[in-house]
Amino acid sequence: MPTPPSHRERLTPQMLRYAEKFDDRGEIRWLPYLMYFHAAGHTSGTVNTDQLGFRFSEGPDGQRASAGRPPAGGPVRLIAGSSTVFGIGASADAHTLASRLWAKHAPSTPWLNFGGRSFNSAQELLLFTFYRHLLPQVDEIVLFSGFNNLGLARLPRWMQGDEGAFFNGHDYFAQVEAAKEQQRRASSGRRLLGRRPAAQESGRDETVPDLEDQIAQAVDRTVRHLDNWKLLARGTGAKLTYVLQPLAPWVRERPAPQEKLLFDELDGLADFGKAYGDICTIESGRRYADRLREGCAGIGVDFVDLNPLLGEALAADEWLFVDRIHFTDEGHDTVAALLSDVLGLN
Repeated sequence: MPTPPSHRERLTPQMLRYAEKFDDRGEIRWLPYLMYFHAAGHTSGTVNTDQLGFRFSEGPDGQRASAGRPPAGGPVRLIAGSSTVFGIGASADAHTLASRLWAKHAPSTPWLNFGGRSFNSAQELLLFTFYRHLLPQVDEIVLFSGFNNLGLARLPRWMQGDEGAFFNGHDYFAQVEAAKEQQRRASSGRRLLGRRPAAQESGRDETVPDLEDQIAQAVDRTVRHLDNWKLLARGTGAKLTYVLQPLAPWVRERPAPQEKLLFDELDGLADFGKAYGDICTIESGRRYADRLREGCAGIGVDFVDLNPLLGEALAADEWLFVDRIHFTDEGHDTVAALLSDVLGLN
């Protein structure tokens, strides 16, 4: 008797396409400085990327553009961030935030997708600095981000460094230590059988910061990097806004019925609550937002916390998320409409 489809397969079949190349089970394309980015030149019915790995956005009348293939002449607007901006969860390119803004909710100027899956704020900033030269005049930058910095602040202190931890960091450090050990063995002229890697001998600080420290670290790094975004935006004449992205448990206490099915099933594979602990409450989300708001005010950058606004706009049973951080097609459209309204876009 065939195994019945999972809730994820039944409710969000497009997520199987993302798993092929666009999550940790798929293809990670390792790059200098950025660490990793999306598969380049990928073509499918669900997601398409240009020759650099940026996802295409779609505008009115089937127009398509990307950071690597921007529209000829004229200004553009950017929505930057991590996987939510990239559009994990969308059934096609036409349903990402950039596409919904360009095609429907703020169509006066093309929107380009500057999302990088699993990026922290340092990587988001680097992505823009590396590829800004490809763009025409940029009129507006919406940095739609925030969760990754806070989630990564839960990793052990030895992984944090000056600019914060990053996803796949354990793999990176393991490979670095293996290379160092190989060099030590080669330079000694003999194999050091039974010797533990130096990183284990030196003793790493494995402690995990408490919630207050996690929030403080995430805010500090976000605001530092955002201050550089401000300088770059000023140089291009672009308006910059920082938007704290929605997270399902920051939006409302009780998920929609479809979300409950998906979240429970996903928790059986990797428990989100266990991984992210006490940051996954409305109270923690508001504390984080308040600190970010203060930080943004200190450097003169506009700030919006979309979580309470989205919570107020939703019906109790309205299905928004495919998992706790990525949206359905309807979710992308709802969030794009709210962004347009809150930011006064046209």
